[in-house]
Amino acid sequence: MMMRFGFAAIMGGAALALAPAAFAHGDHVSDAQIAHIAYTAGAIDIDAGKLALARSKDPAVRAFAEEMVRDHQAVNDKALALVKALGVTPEDNPTSAALAKQAAAQHQAQAALTGAAFDRAYVANEVAYHRAVNAALTSTLIPDATNAELKSLLETGLTLFSEHQAHAEHLAASLK
Repeated sequence: MMMRFGFAAIMGGAALALAPAAFAHGDHVSDAQIAHIAYTAGAIDIDAGKLALARSKDPAVRAFAEEMVRDHQAVNDKALALVKALGVTPEDNPTSAALAKQAAAQHQAQAALTGAAFDRAYVANEVAYHRAVNAALTSTLIPDATNAELKSLLETGLTLFSEHQAHAEHLAASLK
């Protein structure tokens, strides 16, 4: 089975500016840190999707949010099973901490919005967030992963998250 942020524009721009910074550390990361970053990134998108499901009335936005919750939960479940099988304990690190801090601020800002403003903010953030995550997967997380199974899971995630990015970009264009 294939799995697949006026104010709203400011919030979308904030997400675009913030998300890549969380990934721009340039230091080598261990498999335990990569696992924590990947899981954190997925959990952030699950939470964002749940907020969208609670706030949005737009059928297309709701369908996208459902897809984000479903797909990211499935990937996180696979990641948890993998780290358990490998006996790896995910390790908190500056990147995952920065992601969590930025996500909390973004969640608070989006929760203050309603209607079409919320929808545009949510989808703009999804575009920016998936761009940042996909760039991090390509430039750092996949190249730094030493475990073949972890690398494979990240590569599968990149394929799926690239589809999410394209879907979010298409949805964003339709909401203008």
